Amino acid sequence: MSSTTLLLSLFKYKAWANDELFAELDKLDPQARQAERHLAIRLLNHIHVVDRIFAAHLAGQPHAYTATNTPETPTLAELRDAVAQTDRWYVAYIEGLTPQQLEESLPFVFTDGANGLMSREEMLAHVATHGGYHRGAVGRIMAQAELPPPRDIFTVYLHRAEPARRERG
Repeated sequence: MSSTTLLLSLFKYKAWANDELFAELDKLDPQARQAERHLAIRLLNHIHVVDRIFAAHLAGQPHAYTATNTPETPTLAELRDAVAQTDRWYVAYIEGLTPQQLEESLPFVFTDGANGLMSREEMLAHVATHGGYHRGAVGRIMAQAELPPPRDIFTVYLHRAEPARRERG
């Protein structure tokens, strides 16, 4: 398996996991569980902001973020739409990369002003793992609020996306 194939699979999984999480989080009562819902949205917004920051780094474009979260908190619906759009951007971006581009190192500046240098492949790996880490925290919030989180597991995604993997030859 090539790095491109693996990254593409991971980002399709990320999009699936985000869809599943937003669908379940929408069931969290906004009145009775206001604090938990707000914290979950703040964490998901942080993931999204970091995703957008690294998308800008990968595209060689500036971004307007001065921190890794925004002062305002979007609605769950607004954030869901923005995350889905960003997930589609990453999948399309990876589909257009060559192996040589994946290896290319790009200089950038973190929101705290520190310089950074990472390959495209490293940046993509960071975005994939960073999102998984924080989705897990949201899942914990949901569980504490007595709402079972979705099964955010790569193997679950692979077997749902490709049911033939369950068949034995």
